[in-house]
Amino acid sequence: MADTSIDEEKGMRTQPADAGGSLSPEYAVAVPAQSPARSNPFERLNDKILSIGFLEKRGFERVPVEERHEITASRYMRMMLLWFSSNITANNIAVGMLGPLAYDLGFTDSALCAAFGAALGAAGAAYMSTLGPQSGNRTMVIARYFMGYYPSKICCFLNIVIMLGYGMIDCLVGGQVLSAVAGGRISVVGGVIIVAAVTWVVVVFGMSIFQTYERWAWAPQLIAIFVLVGSAGPTFDTSITSTGNTETINGNRLSFLSLCLSASVAWAPAAADYFVYYPPSTQKWKTFLMTFTGIGLSLSFANMMGVGLASGTFSNSAWQDAYNVSSGALIMAGYAGLGGFGKFLGAIVSLGLIANNIPGTYSATLGFQIMGRYLARLPRWFLSCVGVLIYTACALGGRNHLFDIFENFLALMGYWVTIYLTISLEEQFIFRRTCGFDWEIWADRSKLPVGLAALMAFLVGWAGSIISMYQIWYVGPIAKMVGEYGADLGIWVGVSWAIIVFPLLRWLELKKFGR
Repeated sequence: MADTSIDEEKGMRTQPADAGGSLSPEYAVAVPAQSPARSNPFERLNDKILSIGFLEKRGFERVPVEERHEITASRYMRMMLLWFSSNITANNIAVGMLGPLAYDLGFTDSALCAAFGAALGAAGAAYMSTLGPQSGNRTMVIARYFMGYYPSKICCFLNIVIMLGYGMIDCLVGGQVLSAVAGGRISVVGGVIIVAAVTWVVVVFGMSIFQTYERWAWAPQLIAIFVLVGSAGPTFDTSITSTGNTETINGNRLSFLSLCLSASVAWAPAAADYFVYYPPSTQKWKTFLMTFTGIGLSLSFANMMGVGLASGTFSNSAWQDAYNVSSGALIMAGYAGLGGFGKFLGAIVSLGLIANNIPGTYSATLGFQIMGRYLARLPRWFLSCVGVLIYTACALGGRNHLFDIFENFLALMGYWVTIYLTISLEEQFIFRRTCGFDWEIWADRSKLPVGLAALMAFLVGWAGSIISMYQIWYVGPIAKMVGEYGADLGIWVGVSWAIIVFPLLRWLELKKFGR
């Protein structure tokens, strides 16, 4: 048995997962240090819940090398299947609808922006995923090596917002589709609660159940969407063209490209979370390729299905009427003519959103623990319950404003994620090119970077994004300069400003503090 180690932040004693003989040896656990008595009712309840053999008890602590499982060809394939299952979902179909319907783009323009935006964002998530096996740390713990111990908490908080925000969107779209499948006999509220409840069950049990679920969730989803291609494809209107003058069209292209990029790159702040049980011998290029392929292929396919469905609303009044009800109703309109089989496939599509919701909720609960020592004392299963309750309540409150949420939420999250990735890449390939990282010091504030340079570059990048953003409620002065209505340049200006200022600031920080 591996030696017991003490978690510096939580006072938790870690042990191999197979110590009790009931949990898969692939997944290590963290158990509370033993105390003579449990007088607190919550502690007694926690002990009973943690006694469940196949419940993952480890929180955000680093997974020691001796507790990780062997890497095989099948495990590389599981990487791709996890990402493919998580993204071949109805919420990403709804994102694709925005090209023709919100940005007045033609079929070809929308499809190209959707595919290239998804691929570009997937590359960012794939880079971050490679650090999971190398470090054994969760993504927002790894952020401490790039942003510093305290500034990284800003990223951690924003990542919680992303993951819970996606939970809200998943519940909303799933609820809409289920309601459409049932012909209104199930309300959107009821559908939201069903999606949230199933997600909660899987997330509470943790990584073992999560990995098994995601390994197979892609198959029914892919079949359902392939049938949708055959059923709805003849109604797609590939002849629609972008409207507006040249500058306006170019601005809309860039805005929609940025939106699709944001939907894809939003996985980057969580991408390493799911591979911490892989050994350091895991090849980086294979991890990158599997993640890139899984996210890029699934998102491109789902987004372009949304583009096709949206294009059909221009020539098919029934589809237009369905879209006026909800995006879920439009998806179900694509199955029109298939009768009960179409409704069955619609139910599969709606429940497939659970596969997208599970990893985000799982990462959000880890983020809660990383935020501070008091939250870290709460067990992961309890924080999972809190996270699910938060986004379920938000979904119920915002169920009539889905597309506004898409347009505003996704773009805003894309700004900070791309700035964070820029700082991370420069830190690794400029300043850590030869010395690398000491993954053992993940909880030692005295050895981690101070983070002043990263914080300043992050804020400068955010300032650039703010004056270049285009949202319904605010249009920055730089954004107004493009086309008739403006364009969302937030990602591109924010990243370029961060690229410029971080290297000099980091050089000064190293010269002053030496770390």
